Amino acid sequence: MRLVKLHGLGNDYLFYRPEPGEEELRDWADLARRASDRHFGVGADGLILALPSEVADLRMRIFNADGSEAEMCGNGIRCLAKFAVEEGLVPPDIDELRVETLAGVLTVTLFREGGEVVAARVNMGRPRFEPAEIPVNVEGPGPVLDYPLTVDGVELRLTFVSMGNPHAVHFIEGDVDDFPLERIGPLVERHPLFPNRTNFQVVQVLDRGHVRHRVWERGAGITLASGTSASAVCVAGVLKGLTDRRIVDSLPGGDLELEWTEEGSVLMTGPAVRVFDAEWHESERPRYHRSRR
Repeated sequence: MRLVKLHGLGNDYLFYRPEPGEEELRDWADLARRASDRHFGVGADGLILALPSEVADLRMRIFNADGSEAEMCGNGIRCLAKFAVEEGLVPPDIDELRVETLAGVLTVTLFREGGEVVAARVNMGRPRFEPAEIPVNVEGPGPVLDYPLTVDGVELRLTFVSMGNPHAVHFIEGDVDDFPLERIGPLVERHPLFPNRTNFQVVQVLDRGHVRHRVWERGAGITLASGTSASAVCVAGVLKGLTDRRIVDSLPGGDLELEWTEEGSVLMTGPAVRVFDAEWHESERPRYHRSRR
């Protein structure tokens, strides 16, 4: 099977267009785990399927590197739009397409240079704040800001946002590179506070129009970028009075442009890059048996 690798700011995914009827036949979670492995597989943050839709131009299914299925992915949906154009799944001159996701139908606007899709803007929809919708096991109405949580001796103040998937945002005074994300991230992701686990963001405000953030993604670990995370950071900064409604978010993989519009939707703009096409062989890993003496 032919897998195509694309990335948005280093947040990389493998893309595949199943044949008619194939969606129900394969174990996509298992394929995502094996193909995403950076030593024994192709290497990626997950697998994205490009499927036909009855309500949009395209339907997207996302499987994280651990095999879990995600509701949405901001970098992934930009790359999916580029993949769809280049693979002939949509008209080659299309400027805007609608994508069905588990978080709803989202609109993607394409930007070209020399006829090639190089970037896209995604209408990420309206953020949700009610604890039951995120979900998070917290009493009371939303939005919930600065919720105190101590994890492995580190005191956090979390702001909860859903962008179709759950986010817990923590603002810090110091440099985000100094935060022990590799230790605290997995503990927050799987904390009992979050029944469906969560994405965890650590944010440093540089000024009202510019932030830096690092993310521990649910099901993938530390990634170089995350579009839904950046959207949640944009919203959380406004809720806390720290940032304007339009910001640049500098992630380890590069910059995303965000705007939480007065109408309520979040717009996220960033690049999409095709890396390579790969032929995936469905062979099992070799098994070695210790000889008995």
